[in-house]
Amino acid sequence: MSDPAKPSYFWGLLTRLGLLTALAAAAADQASKLWLLFVFDIGARQRVAVTPFLDLVLVWNKGISYGLFQQDGPVGQWALLILKAVAVGLLWLWLARAETRLTAVSLGLIIGGALGNAIDRFAYGAVADFILLHLTTATWFFSWYVFNLADVAIVAGVAGLLYESLVGERAAKAP
Repeated sequence: MSDPAKPSYFWGLLTRLGLLTALAAAAADQASKLWLLFVFDIGARQRVAVTPFLDLVLVWNKGISYGLFQQDGPVGQWALLILKAVAVGLLWLWLARAETRLTAVSLGLIIGGALGNAIDRFAYGAVADFILLHLTTATWFFSWYVFNLADVAIVAGVAGLLYESLVGERAAKAP
């Protein structure tokens, strides 16, 4: 008989927190995309200026981060979905061993972001990206890549893991 206080391979003390975070991140991502696609109808609009540095514009990403490894055919799309499923599975195993709330929340954000983008890839054959950050001056223009809330969750999760590994209580400290 297993001890409920002892984590298993698939469930740990903070797994519930991580999974709730993942569900919240995926739900926020999907809600924003559904509203932009089917209510706001961003596909029928050109670039929509929200602030002097933020625009909404629809881009269908058939690749991975930053539009790398574009996949137009179904084999490539399914390969990316399988890769994403394996990554989420490995992250879940890590989550089952999480010892701090920050690790659990960070992993939950990464899992939720991956799931949000995987839902797009399954439903549309590509990921819907819509946030464009840019900086314009009289002589210079800089434009970041177009992203979505799932990407924000993934970056925030990675930042949380980096913070914990470099600054957190369990980080390696110099003597």
